[in-house]
Amino acid sequence: MTGASLAHALVERGLQSSEHDGKVRLFEQVLGQHAALQQSMAAPVRAWWVPGRLEVFGKHTDYAGGRTLVASVPRGFAVAARERDDGIVNVVDARNREAVTLRPPFDEAFTGWRNYVRVVVRRLARNFQDSALGADIVFSSDLPRASGMSSSSALMISVATVLVRIGALERRDEWTANIRSPIDAAGYYACIENGASFGTLQGDSGVGTHGGSEDHAAILTGQPARLSAFRFVPMRPGATCRVPDEWRFVLAPSGVPSEKTGAAKDRYNRLSLGTRTLLEWWNRTEHPADSLGAALTSHPDAVDRLREIVRRSAIAGWTSDALLKRLDHFIREDARVPKALAAFDAADAVGVRELATGSQEDAETLLENQIPATAELARAARDLGAMGACGFGAGFGGSVWALVTRDEADAFAARWSPNAFVAVPGPCLTEL
Repeated sequence: MTGASLAHALVERGLQSSEHDGKVRLFEQVLGQHAALQQSMAAPVRAWWVPGRLEVFGKHTDYAGGRTLVASVPRGFAVAARERDDGIVNVVDARNREAVTLRPPFDEAFTGWRNYVRVVVRRLARNFQDSALGADIVFSSDLPRASGMSSSSALMISVATVLVRIGALERRDEWTANIRSPIDAAGYYACIENGASFGTLQGDSGVGTHGGSEDHAAILTGQPARLSAFRFVPMRPGATCRVPDEWRFVLAPSGVPSEKTGAAKDRYNRLSLGTRTLLEWWNRTEHPADSLGAALTSHPDAVDRLREIVRRSAIAGWTSDALLKRLDHFIREDARVPKALAAFDAADAVGVRELATGSQEDAETLLENQIPATAELARAARDLGAMGACGFGAGFGGSVWALVTRDEADAFAARWSPNAFVAVPGPCLTEL
């Protein structure tokens, strides 16, 4: 197993060829650091690729039972791991030369990326008691951190995937009773992050964010050169569409981290709380639904009914205008997903431009999760001739996607932003 052989295997599975050399370096870094750990060589080393996620449409709709259109990106995590027989989980960030060691019962407190690792290990240990989770895990990532491309979710999925394989959790009764497909696994990994229970697999506090599962769906089931639609609560796959061969996505991090900690976490969670509040008030007076999306499709005049409920109710912590803006954003953004599928299928550049422009405007004025840096990046991309451009991810920082023709992609990226890169949707999580 070499960095070159692993990178070659990724290209064979659909990774764009221009990413080959970078993945050679990434896997060589991981394998070299793993060899330096000097642990017992009895257990074989395994390797994985775990990509980040591009959200094309579906801002903050998944956790409310809406639709999204997503893809896996050609940047992500190279991971190498070997089983340990002492129950210790040792995780090393080879690129930044940082590490964390967790010992049963995995209750020690950590911050930053180490806390994400702890949350995963603790949840798996509680859901699968007496399992053998000991492992040496080394990762390195070329995914821009806190950029809206799901670096935190990709890290958590990386650790979870390794421990599920090494601990043979897929053969446990608790697993087979709840998880029967990659979609189910994506749903469970999302619940590890947000703390919710998944079937009989009991939840906990997670990482403290009230997010959904679109990131996990894209990372575990994305298809090369295709966009995938999903509907959520519960998660189920929808249609897919091919990105036209003559089109390319270019992604540009804004340079402002899209964090989910501190004050940023509170702003992120308030967007989720808005949809939960809308559902709660619907359920008080109408036939109860499991999600806002389900409520709004339960009756032809459901939208009008909910608007009237909001207008006539005194809802603690909210003005009626704020809740109505949150409702309007959900309705408009959710409706863009099937329209975008049709536009990409037809290579309809005008249609994509209109959808992207509307999505960006609604994020700025209704969702209010854009910052000057992302708004300016989107405007600059359109001024440079992009077919469409839109911020994506949790918001309050993060990245912007632009859609351009294949022939102009590299030149466009160079003009647009020093950190921009061309991104053809690549392979999903893959054991190599």
